Order: sequence, then C-alpha cells, then structure tokens
Amino acid sequence: MMKRRLVAKVITMSDVTVLSIDTIVSNPNIRSGRPIIAGTTLMVQDVAAHHRKYTPEELAEQLQISLAQVYAALAYYYDHKDEIDAQIEENDRLILEAKEKGFGQRHSPVLR
Repeated sequence: MMKRRLVAKVITMSDVTVLSIDTIVSNPNIRSGRPIIAGTTLMVQDVAAHHRKYTPEELAEQLQISLAQVYAALAYYYDHKDEIDAQIEENDRLILEAKEKGFGQRHSPVLR
C-alpha cells in the first residue's frame, strides 16, 4: 500500500498578481473629485444612498448602468463607508437647507 503525503505549497506575495478593476475613478474636475463610476458622472455615494431602497438589479436598470458597475460602486462604498456616509449626510443636510430657504422654487414660499 502506497502512503500519500500531504505537501503544503507556500504562496508568497510575490506569487500573487493583484488585478485592478478600473470601474471607480476620481477626477478633481468632475463632481469635486468624489469617486464616480468610470465613463459617467454618477457618484458612488448616489448608488450607495439608493441601495437602501433598491436591489442592485433595480439600481442598474434605473440608473442605466451595468450590474457590474453597481457592484463595483457598492464594493468601493463598503471599503470607504464612513467617508461616503458622511458625504451622504452632508448632501442631505444641504438639500434640506435649500428646501427650507425655497431655493429652486418658482415662487416664494407663502408661509415661513
């Protein structure tokens, strides 16, 4: 009877090739440098904020991007969650302030 030997192969970091997915980019001239989906001006924070209400498939359809782009944005979001959550909160605060001041309305609010 032949004995089997278990041989462990040690993999070092020099054996590993890191594959980059260039789906999320940042350009200081687009959206103030916030991370966006490459080839669009759609910010990662927008995908993350809408992910609370919609499935990735629904987001892809509604935002007219691929499912891979949705998942890339969500992966980036979860890697930078605290920072992007703060951006979402700041954006929500600014929108609320603008609504309270009547910005973007055709007529001045009757009651203040």
